[in-house]
Amino acid sequence: MKPARPPRSLKGRALQWLAQREHSRAEMQRKLLPHARALVAQAQAQAGASAQAVEAPEPGEVMAKVVEVLDWLEAHQYLSQQRFAESRIHARAARHGNLRIQQELAQHGVVLDAESAQALKASEFDRAREVWSRKFAAPAADAAGRARQARFLVSRGFSAETVRRVLRQAGAGPDED
Repeated sequence: MKPARPPRSLKGRALQWLAQREHSRAEMQRKLLPHARALVAQAQAQAGASAQAVEAPEPGEVMAKVVEVLDWLEAHQYLSQQRFAESRIHARAARHGNLRIQQELAQHGVVLDAESAQALKASEFDRAREVWSRKFAAPAADAAGRARQARFLVSRGFSAETVRRVLRQAGAGPDED
């Protein structure tokens, strides 16, 4: 029987996750917290406290360990909010609009810089037209079809003005949402 491997450190876990893809600081914190709690509880148990006397770890102690790891990752440039934003934009831009991308970044606690926001805005119409052409072969013949096409584009995070422009250019009719 193989001997049990010691549990990975918080740094080891974080580096393993970062080797797979970029993460935001908030996402990494969320993923590390349960492991930090377990490691602190295990350390308390090994310090001589009996199994019943082991109490829940102090939230401040757990958070301090996680923040220490996150600061180390940022100091050594393993964790970067800018790289995370760029990778997320690159992954989502072909299928989603500015609103959806900005909302997703906000959920991760990342604010889009002005340069990236301007580049996204400049390419939004072309991206919306490409998404529309992949989904629909031809412009809708009636108002219900136009509404369906508009709802599809809006659900992908494209602005109402961009949707109107795409549908108008495609010959789908006047300014209908």
